[in-house]
Amino acid sequence: MGESSMNSKLYVGNLLPSVSEADLRLLFSRVGPVAEVHLVIDPTTKLSRGQAFVTMATPELAVKALSDLHSYSLGGRYLTVTEARPPQEPKGMMSEGFAPGNPSLFSPSARRDKTRPHSSRHRSRRR
Repeated sequence: MGESSMNSKLYVGNLLPSVSEADLRLLFSRVGPVAEVHLVIDPTTKLSRGQAFVTMATPELAVKALSDLHSYSLGGRYLTVTEARPPQEPKGMMSEGFAPGNPSLFSPSARRDKTRPHSSRHRSRRR
């Protein structure tokens, strides 16, 4: 991953729930100017999910922050710092939906093979 191809947004993981956006801004500002800090908060519990996104002022500063702060010990935990990837659409059946006309794998008729003869094992035996 070269400096010219990297964006300036970083993913930061393995954070303690008590770490704030201000704490992250202070830490990353040791490397250089920080443009934005976004701490990921669980909407139900309103607590940190232990991850954040930090945007540095330039891609070059992001590369330096990644090399300086990846595996940095903060509050007894080692940070994971990587280049942030763009959000992706969910994959698999849930993103395809369950539209009418599309047979569902969960539908009993989709699993049943009606052309197969019934097994004689299930019929009552006559002597």
